[in-house]
Amino acid sequence: MSTAILTGPPVPGSSLDADLRSLGFHVEVASGPHETGALLAGVPAGQRVAVVDPRFVGHLHALRLALTDPRFPAAAAPGALTAQPEARPALARALDAAEVPVGGSGGPGGGHAVASASASAGASVGAGAGAGAANGADQAVADSLPDTLAAALDADGVAVHRPALGTLVAAVPDGPEARHQARTAVEAVDEEAVRLKSAVKAHDGFFTTFFISPYSRYIARWCARRGLTPNQVTTASLLTALLAAGCAATGDRVGYVAAGVLLLVSFVLDCTDGQLARYSLQYSTMGAWLDATFDRAKEYSFYAGLALGAARDGDDVWALALGAMVLMTCRHVVDFAFNEANTNDDASAGSTAKTSLGVSSRLDSVGWTVWARRMIILPIGERWAMIAVLTAVTSPRIVFWALIIGCAFGACYTTAGRLLRSLGRKAPRTDRAAQALYDLTDSGPLASAVARLFRRGRARGLVAPLFALLGAACVLVCAAVTGPGWATVGAAVAYAFLAGQAVAAPLKGKLDWLVPPLFRAAEYGTILFLAATSDAPQALPAAFGLVAAVAYHHYDTVYRIRGGTGAPPAWLVRTVGGHEGRTLVVAALAALLADRGDDFTWALTALAVAVGLVVLAESIRFWVSSGAPAVHDEGETA
Repeated sequence: MSTAILTGPPVPGSSLDADLRSLGFHVEVASGPHETGALLAGVPAGQRVAVVDPRFVGHLHALRLALTDPRFPAAAAPGALTAQPEARPALARALDAAEVPVGGSGGPGGGHAVASASASAGASVGAGAGAGAANGADQAVADSLPDTLAAALDADGVAVHRPALGTLVAAVPDGPEARHQARTAVEAVDEEAVRLKSAVKAHDGFFTTFFISPYSRYIARWCARRGLTPNQVTTASLLTALLAAGCAATGDRVGYVAAGVLLLVSFVLDCTDGQLARYSLQYSTMGAWLDATFDRAKEYSFYAGLALGAARDGDDVWALALGAMVLMTCRHVVDFAFNEANTNDDASAGSTAKTSLGVSSRLDSVGWTVWARRMIILPIGERWAMIAVLTAVTSPRIVFWALIIGCAFGACYTTAGRLLRSLGRKAPRTDRAAQALYDLTDSGPLASAVARLFRRGRARGLVAPLFALLGAACVLVCAAVTGPGWATVGAAVAYAFLAGQAVAAPLKGKLDWLVPPLFRAAEYGTILFLAATSDAPQALPAAFGLVAAVAYHHYDTVYRIRGGTGAPPAWLVRTVGGHEGRTLVVAALAALLADRGDDFTWALTALAVAVGLVVLAESIRFWVSSGAPAVHDEGETA
């Protein structure tokens, strides 16, 4: 239970008390601002607490956005402030230091109207409020106790989230006329329409925006009204995708058609879970983990289903399935590494970045180019639609070739643009950005030992990506040309040495964000080539499982970094060997076992199970723990 404290007696006729209770708050009423501190002290330390001006007039959803979003330690709208347990000490200090506002916030008789649309004031009022409702807004923000406390929290270093209310009304009017104007503004806005619109992701792909979201938002509302949670919808999406994979595995046309339809249904549910979370503000750490990982689990399970279905028809496409998974994962790592390198950077990136982004901005000023640029990278909506349609009307081999060609084109397009932007860069990257890139490399004991032995104090030009490229090329070419054998083992040893050289200095160079995807390509590609060129039966399906387990570890690393907690613990990286250690182990296993029946297949399977169990157990422990963060961003469109 959360507690809301009204800083004075409610205004006669106000629905504020009922609104707060409908949002799940236990409401306490202070006789005035002086009693607010005593009531705050009486609320258990582990509870969320809200402080609300009794004169508040606004939409219920404005209060919901300001007071119930679980992702932020503190949040505020005009006349309302909330603090989660971690922000409670700062709120208590602010309340102790706050002076009672002149003329009010203690009851309906004092203060000034708050009806400003100014972002700096934090107020939001619909157009129907009129000019008179906005008079005196700036002083009103200072006179409202919750707004005074919000400013004090900001000054104390607590980041107070102020949701964008748009046309929703949040006001603290004074007197009958101002209250009438505010209520008129409330009635002039269709709150439910605004709430439904805000449930849809602001920037999404063409297929999702025009073919899914127009009706999936209503499914989200239907789920909310029946008490369903986003996690339940996410799980339903996964189960539907697994059922689609099972249908694809039958290998007959009816199964393929059913698989395509079910895959689209799964994607609708995948959109619905996020819209339900935004509609009802049901964010959670478990939900962040499920949503971040299930997309990949669904897609890769469907790849496996297609490969099994093709095998029933006598067509072995496991190499294509594994190649599609390798390409997709490497493409995502390019996105993640570039974004982390720049998101964690400071504002001194220089005018070159602004100049390079200018072309992008000009392109986005033309409506059709926005959608063309989003579609060309084959984001998840377009990709799943293509897979579903081609599965229903063609063969798995055609599906995989279309997927590989489309994703390769999209990867080349995005990577080329990022290379051009990076080459014009002048300012060095920050320590935080360099650490994020290092964490993404997944360097194990071998590479770390080499890095310590040849430690360089600072980044030197393109040294890091050149070492990474040389190492990746060495092991990939050897694995592809010579296949399993001791020559590939030697190349894997060279790869481990060169990988250590690549991370021997902080990754602050212009193109150092290329190092993690080069390592991913080297490890995954080596596994693919060794399995494809071995004589072991079913080696490719086993390799598919191993790459899937390792890819899960790498995606989990990405989402931890994006959540603000850094990489997985060092013991986990050491236990699973790091990218260079696993590459060397697979090369050695291939040299020893590739010509011994199905021994190599069993070795790959055992390695996949071991890696999968270790990383999954640690991932579950982390994401369900109380200290795990919720992901605050809107996720990847790809």
